[in-house]
Amino acid sequence: MNDSASLPHSSSPASVSSVPADDPRRHGLRRDIKSILNVLVLLGSIVVIVSLSLEVFHGAAESYYRLYMRVQFWVCIVFLVDFFYRFFLSRRKWRFFFGNLIFLLVSIPYLNIVDAFHLSLSAEAYYLIRLMPLVRGGYGLAIMVGWIARNRVTSLLISYVLMIFALSYFASLVFYSLEHTINPMVTSYGKALWWAFMNVTTVGSNIVPKTATGEVLCVVLAAAGMMLFPIFTAYITARFQPHRQKKQDDDAPAA
Repeated sequence: MNDSASLPHSSSPASVSSVPADDPRRHGLRRDIKSILNVLVLLGSIVVIVSLSLEVFHGAAESYYRLYMRVQFWVCIVFLVDFFYRFFLSRRKWRFFFGNLIFLLVSIPYLNIVDAFHLSLSAEAYYLIRLMPLVRGGYGLAIMVGWIARNRVTSLLISYVLMIFALSYFASLVFYSLEHTINPMVTSYGKALWWAFMNVTTVGSNIVPKTATGEVLCVVLAAAGMMLFPIFTAYITARFQPHRQKKQDDDAPAA
């Protein structure tokens, strides 16, 4: 969502004379609206993660499920408003559209649409639709991590630690949601969390996934661990190397 181009200039003489193209008030209003939408998208991402977590833990409660669906719907509305407002401001609309297509796809409230129109779907299609809130939660988590990582007060090490914990937590939610009803080894969420951390550290877990999504998550977690943990090593080495070199210089005999 990084296309901040302004609106194309109108060719109408009346509009040109009434509102200058470089009117600072208009640009200030656009900036304020985008800032508000940024905050709302960030808050919506947090709400998605919290509601998804609670739905995974208490999904059997019908009253809570209805609340969860309403929360998902309004978060989707916020995401869609943000997308189309930025699309409206963008000069290169097709480039913006395809560059943010994933954001648009995860912003559509599929389950609410299916429930509202009482659509009849195949088992495979409904399975994919059921995965969309999980995908939305993953995208929301990525937005949160990205915002924290871009914050200047956040160190590089904290950013990487946050990435690993966020990825492990999200994977454990998805794994528990899909596996706990069919996998006898996933008896609690703690088992799913243990599975996620063991795979991201590339140690491996004795819990074998029963679904295709669980198998894919195994590969994703292991690949992410192999990429991120060497960065930890390099970061720690770079941080302590100057102290070690200084100690060596202090201990060296004078010439």
